[in-house]
Amino acid sequence: MKQPADCLEDMEKRKRIFHCAVEGNALKAIELTEQLAPDLLGKNKELNFDLLSLHFVELVCSKKCTEALEFAQNQLTPFGKVEKYVSKLEDFMALLAYEEPEKSPMFHLLSLDYRQQVADSLNRAVLAHSNLPNYTAMERLIQQTTVVRQSISEENAKNGPPPFSLKDFIRS
Repeated sequence: MKQPADCLEDMEKRKRIFHCAVEGNALKAIELTEQLAPDLLGKNKELNFDLLSLHFVELVCSKKCTEALEFAQNQLTPFGKVEKYVSKLEDFMALLAYEEPEKSPMFHLLSLDYRQQVADSLNRAVLAHSNLPNYTAMERLIQQTTVVRQSISEENAKNGPPPFSLKDFIRS
């Protein structure tokens, strides 16, 4: 069984991996993930694809199109043989067609939200790999509280007047 110090160390490593992914340093996130969970990305091809794609996006945003193409040929081409990745690959490759990819129809692939989504998936996968729950107790508590609050709000809306709203009161 892991000692608390080991758990803290793993948490710090996961935090660093998460920040690397969110900040767009996908290759560093991959490197750190391989150190913490050596076979994870080999087994989870979708997550590996998402991280490699993040690096491709960073190259495109940095206007390193030649380097991005070489990276795609070397690292992303094998994914093109699998049907579920083909449309994703097409979307990522389409970014190369725009001088300003952030103004392209695929701009969402450049967003912080997308990087955060990939980082969250990576963190959950690392947690699962370590046989830890995917969500912390606090996250579960917040999720449950949100659901209960929504249920109470819906119930109150059916059975009586809406809850007091200062904005509505001032407007009237």
